[in-house]
Amino acid sequence: MNKVIASLLLSLIVVPVQAQTAADAPQLVVGITVDQLRSDYLYALQQLFGEKGFNRMLRDGVVCDEVLYDFPLLDRAISTAAIYTGTIPLYNGVVADEVFDVKTRKKRHILYDDNYMGNATEDNFSATALQVSTLSDEVKIVGNGLGRVYSVAPDATTAILAGGHIANSALWVDDKTGRWVTTTYYFDAPAHIVHPYYEHTPAQLLDNTSWAPLLSAEQYTALPYQMRTIPFKHSFARNDINRYKVYKTTPLANVGVTDVAIDLLKNASLGQRGQLDMINIGYTLAPYKNGTVQEYGLELQDAYVRLDAELARLFEAIDATVGIDKTLFFITSTGYFTGEGREPSFYKIQSGEFYPKRAVSLLNMYLMALYGNGDWVIGFSDNQFYLNRTLIKDKAFDLEEVRDKAAQFLMDMQGIQDVYTLQRILLRSTNENTDRLRRGLSAQYSGDIFVELVPGWEVVYEDHENTREYIRHNAVATPFMLLAPNIPAQKIDYPIDVTQIAPTVARILRIRSPNGSTARPIHIAR
Repeated sequence: MNKVIASLLLSLIVVPVQAQTAADAPQLVVGITVDQLRSDYLYALQQLFGEKGFNRMLRDGVVCDEVLYDFPLLDRAISTAAIYTGTIPLYNGVVADEVFDVKTRKKRHILYDDNYMGNATEDNFSATALQVSTLSDEVKIVGNGLGRVYSVAPDATTAILAGGHIANSALWVDDKTGRWVTTTYYFDAPAHIVHPYYEHTPAQLLDNTSWAPLLSAEQYTALPYQMRTIPFKHSFARNDINRYKVYKTTPLANVGVTDVAIDLLKNASLGQRGQLDMINIGYTLAPYKNGTVQEYGLELQDAYVRLDAELARLFEAIDATVGIDKTLFFITSTGYFTGEGREPSFYKIQSGEFYPKRAVSLLNMYLMALYGNGDWVIGFSDNQFYLNRTLIKDKAFDLEEVRDKAAQFLMDMQGIQDVYTLQRILLRSTNENTDRLRRGLSAQYSGDIFVELVPGWEVVYEDHENTREYIRHNAVATPFMLLAPNIPAQKIDYPIDVTQIAPTVARILRIRSPNGSTARPIHIAR
């Protein structure tokens, strides 16, 4: 009898607690990825922010200033995929924004998929390059497909990789038309957003739009290397074929992203239907026109201040609809920075120029001297030389021997610091560099010889209007911030790995981690 009474009392205690827990569970997940956001710049500019954007996260959230990306050659694709899959490129399959196609001997977008048409765009993209599930996929799966998942960013790479395989839709701005577009890979294309006369379409707005500093130029003193103090004003000429590409390197693109995110929030009733929903948002803090901090230091600082205002606007909209107390937010960065400029020659710092096209020709001539006439080297991409494996096989040469000979030749080439063959990376990984390279490659896209270039040198791509890539090996301070119901403010005072973000969010949501994620969640005090 006493056991029965005890069981009844226990049930009276447990049921309300379970109901309370369910009621307090987040109804909406907001994942925010900011391309090239830096912790050091964030704190340097903090005094210029309001209280409802970045400072709200820094004050009330879980904050870590050091997210580690332990693989090389970061870009939006490789970083976004790691954030949302919780695993490294070796397992998630996304190794770069553009990959070398050995069949066509040309670079192509990693998301290119001719099985799917673009919706309002000529770009044929899908998420099939992702070899594992994403955090967004798991949100969709846990609700048996009833949860709604949307993704919006200036670029297709961020939008699709954050959206994952089964999002309702991923939206981005087309480089040619300036319209918001998507892909037929997703089943839900919000008709009013992809409409050519959608009110927030850049094509409708840029003719009468310009970008000038939000604050006075004298207030932007956070970046010591900037060379200008004169206020700027940038417009977008209608006859400029790159106007929309330029637009996507300005904070005006972030305004457009917020507009669409708020539109989706309201029209799709995200977080308001009793199902767990998710919206993934990609913002940018890339240097204007992909330039340097020396050229565009004022612009970069203004972009941080303007992004703070966009975060505040987004938080306000969510608070008015779903409620901040029913929403999990996380913000992180892509972990790299492209805005470092080459030092002037009068500083006498070692420098030089590395021309991949010329290096391919020289290496091919060397291999012809050894093995006879033929196209032995078919391309160079992401510090990798690609050999003609078909020709090597047809001529009955040993592939590993050819790789070794090529590597020995490249070691003597100016601008190359070190050389690794694919075999050495995959099977004879013996040091930190080869371990990092292995984590960042995929057998489907990998080259045969990997080179490490000398810091201070520039890579000059002659086939792309002499595009230059400046080589620096500096670590970039990368933040992670999380705000969730019943999670107190706290500082994580040790570095975390990027692969811990997805399982950490999954644990708070009480859902599965992505299927390729083996990292342990961050320890967060409750």
